[in-house]
Amino acid sequence: MSKSKETKQTQNAKGLSTKELFDIALKLANVDAIPPDSGITVEGKNIKKVLFGVDMDTPELLLARELGYDCVVSHHPRVTNKEMTSILEEVNIEKLYKLGVPKNRSQKLVQARATELSYNLHVSNTRRSESAAKLLNMPFMSVHNPADLIGEKHVQDFLDKKFEGNENVKLGDIVDALEEIAEYKNSERKPVIRVGSKESYAGKILVHMAGLTGPGAKVLQEYFKAGVGTLVMMHIPESDAKTLKEQNIGNVIIAGHLSSDSIGINKIIREWEKHGVQTTIMSGVVSDIIE
Repeated sequence: MSKSKETKQTQNAKGLSTKELFDIALKLANVDAIPPDSGITVEGKNIKKVLFGVDMDTPELLLARELGYDCVVSHHPRVTNKEMTSILEEVNIEKLYKLGVPKNRSQKLVQARATELSYNLHVSNTRRSESAAKLLNMPFMSVHNPADLIGEKHVQDFLDKKFEGNENVKLGDIVDALEEIAEYKNSERKPVIRVGSKESYAGKILVHMAGLTGPGAKVLQEYFKAGVGTLVMMHIPESDAKTLKEQNIGNVIIAGHLSSDSIGINKIIREWEKHGVQTTIMSGVVSDIIE
């Protein structure tokens, strides 16, 4: 679409409210309510132009105002300990339960991980960007878990279809397959094997990209004990990878952080565009268009 036609379409569009934008994301993610790691900080109406990035703070809010955007959307949120614990439990306990792990067992492990993470969160500047948005009266929201759920499902469905009926899939095959997805192909940081080797058999493949952050080595071990052969994740600390290597019962492929974030983000954006909302990506979002 030419720039003049795009501008005209944006001018003629009715515009959406922040709630309508968020409802579209929730519907795509098959989520009924706003998760604790997401939300609308400053409400807005008649939104026609959105600036969307992985990390959006005061400079990006000022940039949006300067360039005439109606709303700023950040993927990454700034969460409290309570919000962090809630989303970690919600995602990991349910995933493990479906694999046969009792909820009481996984809950204790997840809570231990939440306590570990709480030390950094306790000293973080939790509401910095939110306070700036309020002072600027700039419509602002964070769409984290819905986007991650959308991306997680997309990658899981892609790999399931790609390797359906193939019991001899190796990690090298998975890495090659992931690079067929636009966001991974376009990223400078390619998928890598962190636990295992190219020749390692994959076994059952589980994509784990939602839940705010990595659940830690002890929780990840439960996935392997429950029958998962290979976890495909966004990121993992070196210490967790080392622990899992020592245990030597499963594999981990890291697809990439910002590129994985971008899969869900781009799908949300494409749906917003169907409603006439022009969205510009920045701050880490990887394009879904292969040039």
